[in-house]
Amino acid sequence: MAKDVKCEVNSCNYWGAGNQCHASSIYVVNRTSEHASTSEETDCKTFEPKV
Repeated sequence: MAKDVKCEVNSCNYWGAGNQCHASSIYVVNRTSEHASTSEETDCKTFEPKV
């Protein structure tokens, strides 16, 4: 399992300095019903906006 997860979405509640993701787990899904073959065809469901 990945120990160093990078994220550039600084509007996410789990974003930290150095683009570190501080979520305890990450959930990524396909954007379509087909099998994803590029990162553009996926979506991070872990995203939670900062308040």
